[in-house]
Parts: sequence; C-alpha cells; structure tokens
Amino acid sequence: MSAEEPSDGVPTRARVRLRRGTEAEQLLAKGIGSPALFAIALGAAGSTVYYALGVVAGAALGLTPLAFLIAAFFFVLTMLTYVEGSALYRERGGASVFARYAFDELWSFIAGWAILLDYLIVMAVGSFAVAHYLAAFWPAADGQGVELAIAAVVLCWVALTNIRGHPGTRYRALLRLALISLLLFAVIVVIGAVELFDLSLLIATVDISSAPPIDDLVFAVVVACVACTGIEAASGLAGEVRAGPDDLRRLVLVVGIAVVVLFVGVSLVALMAVPVEQGSTRLGSELLEAPVLGVVSELEPVRLGDALRYAVGGVGALVLIQAVNGQMLGLGRLAYSLGRNRQIPSVLSRLDERRSTPYIAISIAAVLAFALAASTDVRFLAGIFAFGAMLAFTVAHVSIIVLRFREPDRRRAFRIPFNVEVRGTAVPLPAVLGALMGTAGWVSVLAYHGGARFVGGAWMLVGVALYVGYRTSQGKSLTRRVTISEEALREAKELAYGSILVPVIGGELDDDIIGTAGRLASDAADDGVGGAVLEAVYVFEMPMSLPIDARVPDERVAGAKRALARAKEVGEEYEGVRVATAMVRGRTAGAAIVNEARRRGVEVIVLAARAPSRVRGGAILGGRGRGSDRFADDMTRYVIEKAPCRVILTAPGGEGGSELGEQPA
Repeated sequence: MSAEEPSDGVPTRARVRLRRGTEAEQLLAKGIGSPALFAIALGAAGSTVYYALGVVAGAALGLTPLAFLIAAFFFVLTMLTYVEGSALYRERGGASVFARYAFDELWSFIAGWAILLDYLIVMAVGSFAVAHYLAAFWPAADGQGVELAIAAVVLCWVALTNIRGHPGTRYRALLRLALISLLLFAVIVVIGAVELFDLSLLIATVDISSAPPIDDLVFAVVVACVACTGIEAASGLAGEVRAGPDDLRRLVLVVGIAVVVLFVGVSLVALMAVPVEQGSTRLGSELLEAPVLGVVSELEPVRLGDALRYAVGGVGALVLIQAVNGQMLGLGRLAYSLGRNRQIPSVLSRLDERRSTPYIAISIAAVLAFALAASTDVRFLAGIFAFGAMLAFTVAHVSIIVLRFREPDRRRAFRIPFNVEVRGTAVPLPAVLGALMGTAGWVSVLAYHGGARFVGGAWMLVGVALYVGYRTSQGKSLTRRVTISEEALREAKELAYGSILVPVIGGELDDDIIGTAGRLASDAADDGVGGAVLEAVYVFEMPMSLPIDARVPDERVAGAKRALARAKEVGEEYEGVRVATAMVRGRTAGAAIVNEARRRGVEVIVLAARAPSRVRGGAILGGRGRGSDRFADDMTRYVIEKAPCRVILTAPGGEGGSELGEQPA
C-alpha cells in the first residue's frame, strides 16, 4: 500500500495510477473492504497459536485453555475499542492516534513507541518459528544456524515486499490463507476431540496441587494476547477501508467467535495430545518452537498424523511469513504517522520517491527484528512483548473512554455496546474492562519478570529521550501537534507546518475563514512544506443554568452538522488539505476554543473578525456597535489574549477585499 495520507482514504498516487485500469488499482480507489481487516486480524490470531502455544502451555500448564479463553476475551474487548477508534479517526496509527486526540502528542508517542516494540518482537519470533515448521519437510531446517538463515531470508523478503508496496489484491490471498489455516485448525480440533477426548485427563491436568503460580498464569494470558497486535496492524488501514456500520459489527462478531473457538479448541486438544506430567509439558520445552507440529504428531493412525504434519508445516510456515508481513505493514504505517507528526526524526520515516513507502524505517526494523531473533530465546522475547503490548492496549482503551467525554456529540460509525451513563455520557464497559485487564497485565510484567521490566523499560526510556531531544532541538512543544507533509518526508526535509484550528458558526463568514486557512495550508504545500490539518470545530455555548453535558436541541445539532459539512467541503477544495470536524461544548466560545487549541496542540487558530470601521462610536452614530455576536467581539479578544499559539484574524475588507492580522502566542 502507498503510505499516502489522503483526505478521503484514497492515496493521491493511487488516483493517478487508477487511469491505468488494473484490478489492484481499482480496488485501491474504491477502498479496501472489511475482508482485509478480517484477514489481518484472523491471520494474526492464527499465527499466535503456531508460535505462542508452547510458551503459554509451559507457563499455564493445565490451565492453558483458561489462559487462552481470557486472552480471547481481551482480544474481543480490544477489537471493539479499535473499531470505534478507527471509525472515529480515519488516520493510520491505532493507539497512537487515539491517544493524540484523547490526551496529547507525548502520550501519542508513548503508545506508538510501545507498539513499535511489539511489532519487532512478533516479527522476530515469527521469522524464527518459520524454520521449525519447515522442519516437517526438511529436518535440518531447525538446526542451529540454519534457523537464523531462514529467519534472515524471511525478514529480507518481508522488507522488500513492504518497500515495494502492497497491491490491493494481495489482501484476497491473505484472506484465503487465513481461512485455510482456520479450516486446518478445525480439522485438528475435530480429529483430536474424537480420537483423544478424555475428560478425566483434562481434570487431572488442572489438579490444584499442580496448578501454576498466579504470576505464571498471568504471564501466559498476557503472552496469548499477542494476537491483539493484528488488530493494531489492521488499524493502519484506517482511511482506506470502505466498511459501513453493519460490516464493522459483523466483523467484530465473526472474528470474535472465531478467535474464541480457535484458542480454546486448539488448547484443549493440545493438552490431551501432550498432557501435563509431573508439573511440566513438552509443549513448553522440546516442542516450544513448533508446538502445533508436536500436537498433530501424536494423532493416529500414523499416516493421518504424517499428513497433518505436512499440512501444518506448510500452512504454518506460510501463515507465519504473512504474519511477519502484516506486522511490518503496521510498523511502516505507524512509522509514517510518527514521522509526519514529528514524533521521531523525519529521516527515519523518509518515503521512497516512486512507491511512497517508509523504506528507511522498514529496513531498520528488519535489522532489529533479526537481532532479536538471533537471541533464539522465545520465552524472553515473549516477556518483552508483554511489556509493550499491555501498555499500548491500556492507553488505547483509556483513550476511547476519554474521547466519549471530550467529544460526546461526534458521529461514530461504530459504537462499543454495553454502556453506562456517567454524568450524561455513555461510558463503554468493554473499554473499561479492557483498560483494567491491560493495567493488571502490565503491572504483573513489571512485578514478576525482570528481563521484560529492564529491556522494556530501557526501550521506553530511550524512546522518550529521543522524542524529547528531537522536539526540543526543533523548538517544538512536547505536547502540541506538529505536522509535516508527505512531500517533506519524501524529500527528507525538516520544514514543518502545524495543524490549524478553525472555529465555525454556520454564518456567511465561515467560507472566508475556511478559505483563509485552506490557502495557508495550500501555500505551505507549494513551498515544499505541505498542507496542515484543518481542525474545524463548532462550539455549543452552554449557559450556567444548565449542566455542561446537558442535551443540545436537535435543531442546533443539525445546524452544527451543516456548518461542519460545509467547512469540510470548502477546505478540501485546496490541494493537500485535510479537514477534521468536531462539535465541542463550553461556557463561553472563547474559552472552549482556547481549551481545544491547547488540547489538540495546534499551531495556528484562524478566527473571523469584524471589518474595521472608520466611524467610532455605537451603531446609532453609524459605527460598528458592540452587538450580541460574541463570536466576533468578546470571544476574539479572549482568544487573542489566552491562546497558546498564534491567532490569525480574517475579515472582509472595507472595499470588499480580505484582511489578515496575526497575533503571536
């Protein structure tokens, strides 16, 4: 996929190439459907079983099905959060984007940096496990040295594939592979249940006297949650996906059911095939790197076991390769987002001239993933993953809860079900539960796993130091949003232009305000800097006699929607300009605008001001009296005095022209 940042989800280069008429390019122009999300999410869940089953079983022992059941439940909670967030903000970046709008740029970076670590870990473990599944055909494949050579080949192929870019039709092949893998697991579960089912054996494996310590069980659950990185990777397609509310609901339902059945069914069969004996299981030792192969090897007759062994070896290797590929896709898109928002040095997110892919970030990621794979310590890598994953997913859940309070009136194509009213705001219980589970998992990793604590902590400290040093050296705020254009990334320029806040009121001046902001963004693009993000907001002034979260009359909401729709239409007429819209509340319009500017970290506010009058005095004397429109008088003065950034005033000139005035922060 092209790493463009389109205003409507379709990359600019894809529009040009569309004229060539190929099937892949037509698919890009139409947008990617929900099957692509299904393929990535389900593919990640399937790949989790191939390489994480051994680690989970080694820690959870007879409680392995319970560990996978809890992980599947957390997977569903996380998927609900990401679907609402990605539908709310059609920007690539997942948890990083949610944190940007819920909190600020620093928290956005923390979430993104943690997810980068998870991408690297999954790529390392997945590429390393490929060799062990290929051993079904070539026994020497899992030999020392050979396994690393195969991992290097896999990572090189994945890096080159992502640098070249992903055609839209590739998601169809990925979907077919995910379905084949799911069917294979279903066959294994059915055959295993018929041949091996022994209730007394399952009961014996969960004997309380041989139950794992609570810290090992929690660790097993957190490791099983590696499947959630597929959700994060799929969120990188936000803006390119064309799926309606019904499609998204079906996606959540189907993937959720599939993951629960897959995780629980395979883990039950695994325990029956390779049971816990004397407080351990071979799944967590000699079969650690290829546990599913170990499970099917126990099936009889021998011919059936051999056939399934070859099937698992081939399909498993392909699924793992595609899982590594999906993680690299997510990493590249996240690196693009971090670079464009000046959260990492722009050179790291530099785009290829022809393909618009972040080739430097992809190349560095491949090298780092191989260095991690060279450790050959799957348990250690799983612990590091647990540190980053639980931190990032917790931030994502909390962000969605906060956004319900910050932007309650914003239209949501998908809303998490099961809400409770808190001060007039619908709080999603699944997100609350996900945040609590994520926090508990992260704290457990800090408390019980020293390697993950030190390595994960060092990764985060280095990242924050890089972020602070980079932002400080550029003279930029640590919390405000600063964006640069795709062209700046392609040319590795350090020029930047911040996002612009544009309050609208549904009046005649709106077009003038948006036009001014659009010209500023477009001029920046012409200078090689790129267009800014225009954040159009409509302020509902709530009187003191009403609660701040009181219901707004339907006619006012409808008027606000018309004004914002018009703002988006006018603003996006300018090349390279993207308009984001929102409705906000405040006691006064001026205070609400200043608060939004501070929260969103914008660099410029564009406001309407009355045209200058040559006659002093009130309206009776022929002058411009101080009317009731606070948006143009008191509000303007308040914003100029209190704004944390520059303020640009625009108004019709005395001779019909346009006048601009700029006030520094």
